[in-house]
Amino acid sequence: MLAGTVLDLPYQLPDPGADQLLAALDVEGKITRALQALGPVAGRDVALVGPSDGVLAGRLAAVEARVLPVAFEDGRLPLEDGSADVVAAAWRAFRGVEDAELAEADRVLRPGGRLLVLHDYGRDDISHLREATLPEYTSWSRRDGPFLRGGFKIRVVHCFWTWSTLEEAKAALACFGKRGEELAAALHRPRASWNVAVYHRWRGGETPDDVVPEVPVPVRGSRRLEGSVA
Repeated sequence: MLAGTVLDLPYQLPDPGADQLLAALDVEGKITRALQALGPVAGRDVALVGPSDGVLAGRLAAVEARVLPVAFEDGRLPLEDGSADVVAAAWRAFRGVEDAELAEADRVLRPGGRLLVLHDYGRDDISHLREATLPEYTSWSRRDGPFLRGGFKIRVVHCFWTWSTLEEAKAALACFGKRGEELAAALHRPRASWNVAVYHRWRGGETPDDVVPEVPVPVRGSRRLEGSVA
């Protein structure tokens, strides 16, 4: 592993590489649109379990969410009961489903509030930069996995890492060492596919009475249930 860390992302690389990576992430803004569709988050109180200068914080700020950065302290979130419309986390938080963490999210959420958790989904170019056996690429998105059993649904957002030129893409991916170089060599255009899973759960795990339940979309050739954002 390399020494540097890119904010709340699960990728480690030197600082110059971090700048190149952040500039390339989801330039179409698909993650922001998914957060708004599932929250919504614009103009609302969002308890962010993560850093105030992370990627997710930036996406929330782009739609003028009122972000409250927090961290679990002795298993609790330092917020009052019913103080947030949305609890959001990405990549480094809610790694799996723990009853105590869900209970804290439910306590902090207002009635009709939602918990949104972002993780890499895989089945894309970027997953080649990490271990194929990671739970986000295997068990987490399965019907019998911890999220779907824990009352979550999943929406897969089909994003990209996009650069101006193929040469720029190869230089940025080289920061990941051999895996990055191999991925760069396989690219025919200056972008790499990146699928992000948004696990979403209503407060208490129950859909409010005034909300039309979402219809899960079966993935062809898979037993997983998911929706997607183009």
